[in-house]
Amino acid sequence: METRGETTSSLNPGDIKSTSASTSTDAARRLISSNRVQGTEVYGPAGEHVGEIDHLMIEKVSGRVAYAVMSFGGFLGMGKDFHPVPWNALKYDTTLDGYRTDISREQVEGAPAYSGGDSFDWNDEEWHSRVHSHYRTQPSFTSYL
Repeated sequence: METRGETTSSLNPGDIKSTSASTSTDAARRLISSNRVQGTEVYGPAGEHVGEIDHLMIEKVSGRVAYAVMSFGGFLGMGKDFHPVPWNALKYDTTLDGYRTDISREQVEGAPAYSGGDSFDWNDEEWHSRVHSHYRTQPSFTSYL
C-alpha cells in the first residue's frame, strides 16, 4: 500500500520467520564454537598441510582470540610442544574447510614454543614479542595483560 509517496508492503508472520531464519543462518555461518576449531586443519601458501589446531588462546578482557595453538611431537599426549600461531596469521578457507596461512610447517616448528601445562607464563610480554617477530605479524591488540 502507498502512503504519502512511500511504498510499503504488508508482511505475514511466515515472511517474518523466514527473514529471521535467514539472518540466524547467516550468523551461524560466520560463527563457530571453539570446540569445533580444535582439530581444524591448517594449510600453507601452496596448499600443503601445516598441521592442525590443538586449542585457542583468548584474551580474557577483550574476548579476542590471540593464538591458535598447534602441537607437534610427543607420544600418547606426553612430551608435546605447543606452538602458538598469531590468530591474525590465519584466514578461514571455505574450499579447504580449514585455515590457510602464509606460514610453513618449518616456520611453525622453529617458532617460540612451550611444553604445555599451567606453569607457562602467558603474561611474559617479551615472549609475545618474540612470537610476533618470528611470524612477522602485529598483535591483534596492544597488550595481552
